[in-house]
Amino acid sequence: MAEQQRYEVWAPDATSVSVVVDGSSSPMTRDGQWWRYETAASDPRRYGFTVDAADGDPTVLPDPRSPRQPDGVHSTSAPFVVDETLWTDQDWAGRPIAGAVVYELHIGTFTPDGTFDAAIDHLDHLVDLGVQFVEVMPINGFNGTHNWGYDGVAWYAVHEIYGGPAGFARFVDACHGRGLGVVLDVVYNHLGPSGNYLPQFGPYLTSGANTWGQSLNLDQADSDPVRAHILDNALRWLREFHVDALRLDAVHALVDHTAIHLLEELAVRTDALSAEVGRPLSLIAESDLNDPRLITDRGLGGYGLAAQWDDDVHHAIHTAVSGERQGYYGDFGSYDCLATVLTKGFFHAATYSSFRRRRHGRPIDPAVVPSTSLVVYTCNHDQIGNRATGDRPSAYLTPGQLAIKAALVLTSAFTPMLFMGEEWAASTPFQFFTSHPEPELGEATAKGRISEFADHGWDAAEIPDPQDPETFARSKLDWSELDEPGHRRMLEFYRSLIELRAATPEITDRRLDSVAVDFDEQAGWFAIHRGAVTAVCVLTDQAITVPISLTPLLSFDPVTVGDGVIESPGHNVVVGRRPGGA
Repeated sequence: MAEQQRYEVWAPDATSVSVVVDGSSSPMTRDGQWWRYETAASDPRRYGFTVDAADGDPTVLPDPRSPRQPDGVHSTSAPFVVDETLWTDQDWAGRPIAGAVVYELHIGTFTPDGTFDAAIDHLDHLVDLGVQFVEVMPINGFNGTHNWGYDGVAWYAVHEIYGGPAGFARFVDACHGRGLGVVLDVVYNHLGPSGNYLPQFGPYLTSGANTWGQSLNLDQADSDPVRAHILDNALRWLREFHVDALRLDAVHALVDHTAIHLLEELAVRTDALSAEVGRPLSLIAESDLNDPRLITDRGLGGYGLAAQWDDDVHHAIHTAVSGERQGYYGDFGSYDCLATVLTKGFFHAATYSSFRRRRHGRPIDPAVVPSTSLVVYTCNHDQIGNRATGDRPSAYLTPGQLAIKAALVLTSAFTPMLFMGEEWAASTPFQFFTSHPEPELGEATAKGRISEFADHGWDAAEIPDPQDPETFARSKLDWSELDEPGHRRMLEFYRSLIELRAATPEITDRRLDSVAVDFDEQAGWFAIHRGAVTAVCVLTDQAITVPISLTPLLSFDPVTVGDGVIESPGHNVVVGRRPGGA
C-alpha cells in the first residue's frame, strides 16, 4: 500500500478549505475545527491552503505550521523532517543550564557569512573560551534578509538565509560534538508585521496589544488550539532538533488568565519530554516582572522554569562601573545597590521603582530558589542594541572597567551569560537593523527609531537607519581583532576567569546566602566574597590601597600585596584567597 501524505490545518470558522499542492487544488474535509486531506505520498512538494476562496484566483496561504519556507514567508510551504542520519550526537548526555556559562549570539552577525555553517567554524573558539551553552537569537522565518529575529511569523520554519532547518540541525549537532549545549531564543508574545497569515485561519490573536503587536489568544474562546500551536512548536525544537533549552522572550507580555498558565503547562510538558529523551531540558524566561514564581518549584506554587534573565544585576553592575543613570538606570548606581543584587538577586523586590512610579517585584526566598536560577550578564543584545547607537561597553569604558564587569558576573552566585564578542572587547557595535521589503514599513521603522531617541535629546543624524544595509554590516563581528594585543589580552583574561570559576567550588555555590560583600564607596572599591575566595574590584581610576588580605589567583593589572592590604592601580580587579582558605 502506498504511503500517504497528510495535510491538515486548523480553521474553525471557515466554510471551505483547500490544499494546493504544486498548483493543483483539492478540497479538504472538515474534522471538527480542523480540515484534513490525504493523498499518495510523492517527492517533497510546495503546498499551501486557500480559505473560503472567492471566485477567480484565490490567495494561497503558507501553512501556519510550515516546517520550511524556501522562498520566504509570503510563499508556499515545503515539507521538511530532519534527516536522522545527520545526527552524530548519540553520546550527548546534555547538561542543566543552572550554573553553566552561556554565550549569546546572533547568527547573521556572528560571522561575515552569517550562516549556521559559518558559525560552526568558530565553535572551537567558544570551547577554548570555556563556555558550556550557545544561546542563539531567534531563527524562525521572517520577512526580509536580516533583522534581530523578533519579528518572526513562520514559527515552525528556520530562516533560509541562515541555512534553513537542515543548517540549524547541523549546527546543533556540531555544538553537541564539542560538548556545547544549545539554547534557542523563541518568541511567543507577538508576531511580526509582515507575513503573518494566522488570522486568516483562525482566532490566533486578540484585540489586545503589547509593545510589539497584537497579543496571542491564550485564554479566550478557541484558545486551546492556539496554546497547542505554541506548545507543539516549543517541544519540536527540543525533540526534533535536539535543542537543550529555550529562552522564552518577554514572558511578561503573555496574557493568560487561565488557572494553568501557559508557562506552567510548557514546563510540565518539557519535563515530561526530558524524562522521555533522557537528557536535561531547560526553560529560561525573559521577564520584566521580578517575580520569583517563574523559577519556584511547582510543588511550592511556582511555574517550575529552570531560570530567568535578571536585568537588575545588569543595571546595578553597569551603573556602578559606567556612572550612567539615565532612564531605567535611575534607581541604580550605588555600591549598596550592587551589594543588594549580588546577595538577594533582585533590587526591586516589592520596593518603589522611580522609572515605573510604583512598587515593583517580589523578594526571592533563598531557601526555595537557587541562585543559579537567575541568568546575569554585563551586556546582551537588548542592553547594547537598544542604546541609541548600539555601542558596546568597550566603546566608552576602559579595559579595566570591562574586566571588573566580567569578574562581577563570573564570580557571582548566578548563571553567567556573555554576549558575542565581549570576551575580546569587540569594537564593532550591535545596532538595531531591519530589512523590511515594504517601503512604508521600512520608513515607519526608521522614523520610529529616530523619534524614540529624539525624546532623549539625540540628534536624528546620529541614529543609525535600521533599514540601511550598512547598519547590519557594521554589526558583524570582526574576528581579525583577535590578532590585536589589546583584544587578545581581554580574551586571555576572560578565559582565565572562566577557568578559575570552573575550578573553584566556592564560586559555583548555588546558595544566595553563600555570598558576602564589602565595599567603600568613597574610596572606590567593592569586594565580593565566595567562601574564602574574594574578587576585589577597584572602580576608581586612581591607585588605592584596599584593606583586604589576599593571595592573588588572577588579576587584570598586577597588584602589590602588603600586610593585610592590596595596593592596586585604578580600574582593576583581582581574585584571590583570603588567609586560612583551603
